[in-house]
Amino acid sequence: MTTCSPNPPAVDDRDLERSITQLLGPRISDAMTGDEPYYIQHGSFERETMAPPPAQPPAYDLAFVLRADERVMWPLEAKVLETPGTLAEYEREVREQYLTCRYAPFTSSGAMLAYLLTGTPIDTLTRIATKLNVALEQVTEFPTRPHRRSSHQRIVPAGKTYSVEFQCHHLILEYPTLRRRKNSVKSRKH
Repeated sequence: MTTCSPNPPAVDDRDLERSITQLLGPRISDAMTGDEPYYIQHGSFERETMAPPPAQPPAYDLAFVLRADERVMWPLEAKVLETPGTLAEYEREVREQYLTCRYAPFTSSGAMLAYLLTGTPIDTLTRIATKLNVALEQVTEFPTRPHRRSSHQRIVPAGKTYSVEFQCHHLILEYPTLRRRKNSVKSRKH
């Protein structure tokens, strides 16, 4: 886990996924030089795969947007994992969004961010490989980071020339001090 500043930003425990992601975007931007051929954006809309109006376009949690052609986005989808085994939503995002080309139609890769509350990144990556029934490769550019890559075949819609080959990056970010706020229901006496 990256060392935090002495005054880390407040994360809203009522909505951990959106709160962490919203805070992460500017920090990624701050780490960039400004000379990259892309910029980071929170809540980017994917208009290429939007259903007919009045449907809303899919929205990415974060995306690196290519400056030369802003239709081209490299998405990062985030999921809070309370434990390494809570992967149903994570798996659904990979299978129903990335592997159907609804997400990342113009790129041959994308990423999943796991905000892990308890457990270890290694156990989480092992369980992701099992849940998706794929091998996870070490990303050699980042040997000490809990970051792996899986290879898949996508289902490309008829008439589209999107890449069939797809690589999904899996990054684990640990948040051991955070917990989801549980909704409390107050009973009313009448």
